[in-house]
Order: sequence, then structure tokens, then C-alpha cells
Amino acid sequence: MAERIRPTTLDEVVGQSHLIGEDKILTNILKSDKIPNMIFYGPSGTGKTTIANICAKEAKRGFYKLNATTAGLKDVRDVVEKLEFHENGILLYLDEIQNFNKKQQQSLLEYIENGKITLIASTTENPHFYIYNAILSRSTVLEFKKIEPLQIKKAIERAVKIIDDDYPDRKILFDKDAIEHIANASGGDVRKAVNAVEVCVLSQSYTLSETINITLDIAVECTQTSSLVHDKNGDSHYDVISAFQKSIRGSDANAAIHYLARLLSGGDLITACRRLLVIASEDVGLAYPNAVVITKACVDSALQLGLPEARIPLAEAVILLASAPKSNSAICAIDEAMSDVENIDTGDIPLHLKDSHYQGAKSLGRGVEYKYPHAYKNNYVKQQYLPDKIKDKKYYNRGDNKTENSFYAYWKDIKKD
Repeated sequence: MAERIRPTTLDEVVGQSHLIGEDKILTNILKSDKIPNMIFYGPSGTGKTTIANICAKEAKRGFYKLNATTAGLKDVRDVVEKLEFHENGILLYLDEIQNFNKKQQQSLLEYIENGKITLIASTTENPHFYIYNAILSRSTVLEFKKIEPLQIKKAIERAVKIIDDDYPDRKILFDKDAIEHIANASGGDVRKAVNAVEVCVLSQSYTLSETINITLDIAVECTQTSSLVHDKNGDSHYDVISAFQKSIRGSDANAAIHYLARLLSGGDLITACRRLLVIASEDVGLAYPNAVVITKACVDSALQLGLPEARIPLAEAVILLASAPKSNSAICAIDEAMSDVENIDTGDIPLHLKDSHYQGAKSLGRGVEYKYPHAYKNNYVKQQYLPDKIKDKKYYNRGDNKTENSFYAYWKDIKKD
């Protein structure tokens, strides 16, 4: 069904309004005499293959499609050998290009640089992570986005009309709420939506009635239970992790719980646990030092329980961290210190701080002038701890919160003496 309703012109394509339409990049490209090398990046079922077909047709070029999951360089060479049969050259559509290794991708360059072969590659993964830089630099990257339900409904209605023609002696009817459900349950994937339409009809075609009526209940039964896109090794995985941490950092407990649900629905318990432990120190930190203790206890409970029960202590940790005061003073301090250690000469450790627990240490001046803080009032005495070259460096800048302000007030009072 997805193949049968595939658009043949840009006007029939649903969605991608940022690429298609008056003065939009793809529309303007097709008006030109030459189609550049392009990389189509985005989720499945968003029109990448369809638009590649349209590009080839408009350019009057030979169109060949390969899938990098199963194809190799021999298949590419076989396409090259057909150049003599195509006066205007060839448009090669390479689907899932991320499955070509670096050497295979490098080998593509010799075929696309002379202009006889135009490459349109598609990928569901971020091309800047998976595609060789030399190909990226010679290509225009266009991002395809999930199709909105309102647009998917148009594709569903087209599919219903086509499938109705397959049953000349019967009438195919879809209830309005059944169409809406399929559109919303498809996760922005047109292919998934129209395949669901076909499954709905096939599941009821055994009846002898003149009308096949697809109700909401039938649509629910024939669609996948989840439209969530979550590949633990894919680009969307890192987007979910990023949104998860940023929501907690931004103190939005509702959003944070939502992204935790995405991770757990994808079966990714370990990532959720690791990220919460990081957040407890990176984003809450010294504003609420006990956060890391409580989070560790929740994570330990989750790992012992396993899913689905693990969701409960993890939800507790998420709400705690999102609701807690925030301070990034710890990560800022260590990052700046590590940058200095790795990039500049910070100098030698002061002599009075060096190890003096061996014979001959004193003769070398090790530890001779060291002052033992516990021998002084309030367990504090002023002395230099940083190397001479950075002795005035300040790495720790307190956060403006109750805990760090109370520490500051205490030490300010002690050190004034």
C-alpha cells in the first residue's frame, strides 16, 4: 500500500513544508537544471525515498536505488557501468548510508566527483556522526521531520480511496475517529500509517457484508501499541538523554518524568540510572549535597528490582532532582582545574606540601614549613596550597544557595582572624 500511494510530484507529498513549497529549497532545486549531491536525514516514513524518485524524474536521469545494509561497492560499480545508457547521467539513491564503513564511503567519492553520478544518500542517523567528512563537504544536508497527524490524515484518506477500488463489490468505510487514531499512533511515519490502513481492511475482509466498516476499536487493534521512536544505538536515543538532563536541570519535573518514561519504555534502565547519578552532582551538587546519596539509594533499588518496578524509585529520584535547588559549582571548578593541568604549566607542588615520610626528606626541605591545621584554633591556619605559578587562581565559585552560602559565611568568619 505504501508503494501504491507513493507521490509522483512534490505537490502530492505530505509534510516537509520547510523543504517543499514556494521558494523552499527542494522546490527551487528541482527548478534548476542540475541536482546537487544531497543527504536526506530523518526518521523512516517521512518521504526521503519518494522525493529522491521525484528528483530523478524531474532531472530526467537514470534512477538506481541501493540499500547500504545489503549492497557493497560491487553494486555501485554495476550502476556506474550503466552510465553509457543514460545521456543525462545517473542519480544514485543510497539508502541507510550509515551502514557503509569509512572505506566504502571514501570509494564513493571517485564516482560522484566527475558529476556523471549524482548521489542522494539517506540516513536515519545524524550524518555528522556517521558520514565521512569528504562526502558531507560535497553534499547538501537536508533534514526531514516527522509528519504531523493532520498531514498523515491526508495520506490515509488517499490510501482508503485506493483500497476501496480493490473491492468493487464492497464499500470501504473508515470512521473519523479510526483515521484520527491511526494518524496519531503512527509516530510521524506515513508508511506505518498506510500499512495500518491495509491491515485494518484485511482483518475485516473475511466478512460477507457489502460494507467493511473500520471502527476505532478495529483501528486500535491493528496499530502498534506505541509510536515511540527509541533506538538505544541511534540518534534519537541521545536526543532523549539530552532532553532528560536538561529538563531536570531546568527544574521541570513533568518533562523530566516524561523523558524517563521514554527511556524506560525503550528498556534502557542503565542509561537512566547513570544519567541520574551524573545529574545529582553536576546540576544539583552542593546546593543539596544529600541529593547524590538519595539518588544512589534510588538507583541501587532500581537495579535490584529491575523493570517494571524500577520505574518507582527512579521516578522518586527524578522528581527530587528536578525539585531541588541547583548548583554547578563543582563541575565548573573541576573542569577549569583540569583544563589548566592539561594546557598550561601549573608549576611544582610547594615544598611544604610534599611527602616527608622518608629518611632524608627534611634535608631536601620536604614538609619542613608545613603547618598542621588541627593544631590551630578552629582547625584552620593560613598557608599556600597551590603551586607558585597559579597561587592566586580561583577555581571554586560558590553557587547562590542556602548550603553554599552557609559554608561561605562559616569560613569567612573563621578566616578573618
